[in-house]
Amino acid sequence: MTQGLQVRSVALASLLASCSVIAEHVDEEVLVVGSKNRLEMEIDSLKTAVPDSAAMLRKLPGANVNSNGPLTGIQQYRGMFGPRVNVNVDGIHIASGGPNLMDPPLSYAPAAMLDSLTIYRGVAPVSVAQESIGGAIVASTATGDFGSDTGFGVNGALTAGGQSANDGWLGNGLVAIANDSHKVYLNGLVEEGRDARFPDGKIRPTEYQRRRIDGGYGWHHGPHTIELSAARNETDDAGTPALPMDIDYIDSNLYRGEYRYNTKQWSLEARVFGNQVDHLMTNNHLRPPPPNPMMYRNAFTTSDSLGYKVMAELYTDRAVWRIGSDGQRAVHNADISNPNNASFYVTNFNDSERSTAGLFAETEVRLSSSWELEAGARYNRITMDSDEVGTSMAMMNPAIRTLQDNFNDADRSTTDNNVDWVLRANWSPASAWIYTAAIARKSRSAVYQEKYLWLPLQSSGGLADGNNYIGDINLDPEVAHEIELGFDWEGRNGMVTPRIFYRKVDDYIQGVPSTNMAANMVSQMMSGSLPLQWANVDATIYGFDMEWGVAIGPQWSLYGIVNYIRGERDDIDDDLYRMAPPNTTLGLRYEARRWTANIETVAYTRQDKVSETNGETETPGYAVVNFGSQFTLVEDVTLAFGIDNLLDRRYNDHLNGINRAVNQDLAIGEKLPGWGRNAYARLRWEF
Repeated sequence: MTQGLQVRSVALASLLASCSVIAEHVDEEVLVVGSKNRLEMEIDSLKTAVPDSAAMLRKLPGANVNSNGPLTGIQQYRGMFGPRVNVNVDGIHIASGGPNLMDPPLSYAPAAMLDSLTIYRGVAPVSVAQESIGGAIVASTATGDFGSDTGFGVNGALTAGGQSANDGWLGNGLVAIANDSHKVYLNGLVEEGRDARFPDGKIRPTEYQRRRIDGGYGWHHGPHTIELSAARNETDDAGTPALPMDIDYIDSNLYRGEYRYNTKQWSLEARVFGNQVDHLMTNNHLRPPPPNPMMYRNAFTTSDSLGYKVMAELYTDRAVWRIGSDGQRAVHNADISNPNNASFYVTNFNDSERSTAGLFAETEVRLSSSWELEAGARYNRITMDSDEVGTSMAMMNPAIRTLQDNFNDADRSTTDNNVDWVLRANWSPASAWIYTAAIARKSRSAVYQEKYLWLPLQSSGGLADGNNYIGDINLDPEVAHEIELGFDWEGRNGMVTPRIFYRKVDDYIQGVPSTNMAANMVSQMMSGSLPLQWANVDATIYGFDMEWGVAIGPQWSLYGIVNYIRGERDDIDDDLYRMAPPNTTLGLRYEARRWTANIETVAYTRQDKVSETNGETETPGYAVVNFGSQFTLVEDVTLAFGIDNLLDRRYNDHLNGINRAVNQDLAIGEKLPGWGRNAYARLRWEF
């Protein structure tokens, strides 16, 4: 079957020696393990200038990030984002604590702690994730290594660093005590940052504080492996200027237990996992508070989740066969209050429950020396329900009372039965060429915000478009049919991996102008604008992405990425919201024995294909220049330094949200700018 190869893709000088590259990445921050349908970044956190690991997705073809704050990056892949792109962190499918995704899944894999970040390019296998209509991402944090059979030893790393754009700093320590059978580890992180600067001032509020401690135990004996892990993540006083509130605190617990049995003939994996989140947000402690004390708002939210996965694999001479089951139950609550008025309350979500249960089967077959086939099918059953809601405002406002009573009187329980399938063929007529083609059907049921948001509010899963939304209990699942074509070419001095894709989505869940008279009255009273209501529409998303590299000497190489994505409504003449504009990366890299350096230009074109329905604004094109370098001081001690946005360019990233906080340097409703010139340095000692 397909084997991944480890190379420094950006150098590509290694091509001269090994002449073998499959899907290498294009930046010195990562090593990439590549296969025909997987790009895995083995993270070198030394060269990461930002705390948000989601920002690293920009370094992979087709991937990007919707940024609502310094720790609030929402994953995007080929035009789909949020819950449409499945994220797994250390074996856990995390149920975020906030209805606006202030704690998106990748925020639980801090950049400084990351060990690897895997994205399944194009159509994800059905065994990887339950709902992966927009793709699948797997993040793993560092846990240390097993030792030798000579006795227990200690391994790990200590890292310290800082960056200039927000006066940020971090400290990270990983210590593992292990022999060949037992491993105990601790991995801790402390990081802080102030409001980030851009050429015209400061982006307020973008300060943050985060503390994280992970611990675990591993046991390995013969074919048996057991892993137990737990983590505590505490985020305090973190700004999210694209959202109506900021983070007061997010206290989260994550846990996982896993057993694996591996032989040459077959393997078994069994895992249980869960997370629990307590989250308080406000509109009055980081940003300037409303002038009217009666408009102060605090929101306390929780999520509790428990899940499992069981999978068996059978190996034959020509095939791998997989069968398994997975499931998860998540419960969400959200209560809004006013610290100046004890009698004010809104029960926004009350035990909103989403349960999934899936069965899947999959095979990878080598048909001949040049042909491979992957085929898989999955059945998912998604059940949802929510308890009754209420608000103190219903006593005095008939329209709010109508919305409350209609929701409480409705049958709020729903069940979806979804079927996915994937078929992929790979043809390698020569050692330098691999052609790939895939077709698939993928589905996604609505999340709890889309069904159970009963009062017009901006609890929109991080859309950050400034609109109020209301839900629809009767939403149908999204169903996408997709085709992907491409090839990988690897030569002595270069590589290129283009892909084109076309995805037709039936019942795409999108906000449309509300026809609910009560909701319209309430929204106009609270914000002066009409709300959107989630509804099923039809959409098409298509595009092209590619990475490439070429060695131009023993120590020099060029590398790049090209992305083009277009998303359109099929029911009306409109574009889909928050689509990345066409963009490219072009870089030059030098690599010596103890020193590496690279300089790159990242360029985005103007985005004028915007969603009128969402009130999305156009953004001009821009280009920024980044420089990075790394030097081995002595054995096991490494210094990395660089400057992002070297020319201190003022630019607006189209995928950033719009400003919602009063700020003398940015108008309300203005697109949040990118950070200004950001010099950074990291020092690491490995032992």
